[in-house]
Amino acid sequence: MTFASAALLSSTAAPTRQMPGPVGSPSIPSDLPCAGDAADLFFSASPAELNEAKQLCAHCPLRTECLDGALRRAEPWGVWGGEILDNGRVIAAKRGRGRPRKSETAAEQAA
Repeated sequence: MTFASAALLSSTAAPTRQMPGPVGSPSIPSDLPCAGDAADLFFSASPAELNEAKQLCAHCPLRTECLDGALRRAEPWGVWGGEILDNGRVIAAKRGRGRPRKSETAAEQAA
């Protein structure tokens, strides 16, 4: 394995905890919501926080480039381009950990 392939492997295998810029741009413009200290919001385990992150992406001018870049880099999780990635795939919504409460399950079935 060459140094370059080892570097590529390590960069794609490890999850990104900071928001990289879209492909071809050196960084994220500082006026975007993901450019601040809110990176943890985009990688939260809480479904409510992930939905909040998705809402922050809703009107972003780089939304498409962000999602395309995340899919190219095989990002394992997080909110990218207004979509939730889990195990490298776009999912509609993230469920909370554990079993849902019986009252929540009954309410969903009644609806």
